[in-house]
Amino acid sequence: MATSMYFGGLRPAEAAGLRQKDCQLPEKGWGFLTLEKTRPQSNRRFTDSGQAHDERGLKHRDVKHTRAVPIPPELVAILRDHIAAFGVGEDGRLFRTRTGGVISGSAYAKVWQEARTYAFTPDQVPSPLAGRPYDLRHAAVSLWLNAGMHAPKAAERAGHAVDVMLRVYAKCIDGQQEITNQRILEALAA
Repeated sequence: MATSMYFGGLRPAEAAGLRQKDCQLPEKGWGFLTLEKTRPQSNRRFTDSGQAHDERGLKHRDVKHTRAVPIPPELVAILRDHIAAFGVGEDGRLFRTRTGGVISGSAYAKVWQEARTYAFTPDQVPSPLAGRPYDLRHAAVSLWLNAGMHAPKAAERAGHAVDVMLRVYAKCIDGQQEITNQRILEALAA
């Protein structure tokens, strides 16, 4: 799930709802995810099904709305390997518990916190750096913007409105002055 959140910019509930039919995973090159279902976690009292994870449409979208997300070759390979090793659930979901259920947020957060102790230096562990799995999504969108992706395109991939994208991520765009100045010079010379 974590790799889908980082490389694809998925929300945790989108990664939890990712099905094999949502994935175009070619042998080579970029792939594609067509997101249409999420599996958000809530208190059972507040779901339509009485279960902790309802199947829903995308956040702030009509239930029939989908979102197209190009994914880099690295994630394509990871998802292909995951499917080969673990198969898919009865409902086609890629990520699930041993019994086929939806992975709970608390279980995932516990594993995440433990993984941080292996990935970070002892000084970094208590810091807020990647303090929660959702930070992977923020890292993905920040990477896209810093790589030069235009904000409207990044917003489309992330499932944000452009104004939300700029409000949340404008502060992450850093070190672009040299590149921007060069592009302006090239445009002026054309």
